Amino acid sequence: MNGRSAPGGKVRLVTIDDRHAGQRLDNYLFTLLKGVPKSWVYRVLRRGEVRVNKGRSKPDRRLQNGDVVRVPPVRQAERQSQRPPDRLLRAVEAAILYEDDSLLVLDKPSGLAVHGGSGVSHGIIEVLRASRDANAFLELVHRLDRDTSGCLMVAKRRSALRDLQAQQRAQSIKKTYQALLFGRSRRDRWDVDLPLRKNTLRSGERIVRVAPDGKPARTAFRVIRRFRQSLLVDAELGTGRTHQIRVHAAASAGPILGDAKYGNDNSQQHTREIGLDRLFLHAAGLVLRHPDTGKSLALRAELPEPLRTALDHEQHDTAL
Repeated sequence: MNGRSAPGGKVRLVTIDDRHAGQRLDNYLFTLLKGVPKSWVYRVLRRGEVRVNKGRSKPDRRLQNGDVVRVPPVRQAERQSQRPPDRLLRAVEAAILYEDDSLLVLDKPSGLAVHGGSGVSHGIIEVLRASRDANAFLELVHRLDRDTSGCLMVAKRRSALRDLQAQQRAQSIKKTYQALLFGRSRRDRWDVDLPLRKNTLRSGERIVRVAPDGKPARTAFRVIRRFRQSLLVDAELGTGRTHQIRVHAAASAGPILGDAKYGNDNSQQHTREIGLDRLFLHAAGLVLRHPDTGKSLALRAELPEPLRTALDHEQHDTAL
């Protein structure tokens, strides 16, 4: 984004460059006007206060290189968020596993959402944007649940975002997770091919169920280590549905320890017994084709300390 912009309180005219070309107008405004409610953005779009090349535009208009966007003034009262605390900025920067001009991969901590909203002031993407050049392009390539830790991709160029999302659609990015399942099995490997349907409750909570009319979903599980009441497994995604590993694990072998949504009383009791206070699901590895060089890039995030400690509390069952 190149800026021909007036100081706060005045209309801004902003010229789009190749970092934002191809982006939807509404998404561009969300990035430009950090902290402003989405309702305000859509309101000024409806009123025609936002213009592209002097004309009214719909929220889904794709911006082009050289477009001039008229941005109306934003009153300070309309800004709902503040700069993330310094400790959070430092924690996210310290979690970066890999970074170049097009791609950033970090080891997302458990408990931190990927984006703000729904009562969350700051997510990963807001923290990154606050710590970088205000004009920098930063967009999530994919998402992780708030309670899941591990490898998270963020694109730094629009072209990289398109390339990586195309790789995901083609299922050519290998994503491997580690999980601790409550249960016992003599199988070393098993594949789950069960369709999933997502439902949203009145409270806004998302629940995913196995359903014949759901979307296709495939997960491959491999046992890494057996314990008396649990299994440490690798889970490789064949598709990327919401809560896919959690639901497929519960349906095929046993719920993931620490999973209050898809677990049961026994799994929750065992979670407490091993001193675990989070979901034992970690995005451990990524293998992808770099969007610029075309070379294979393999990245790994080691298990965080709370998960290693939980494993130390398990008793290894050599009888299995």
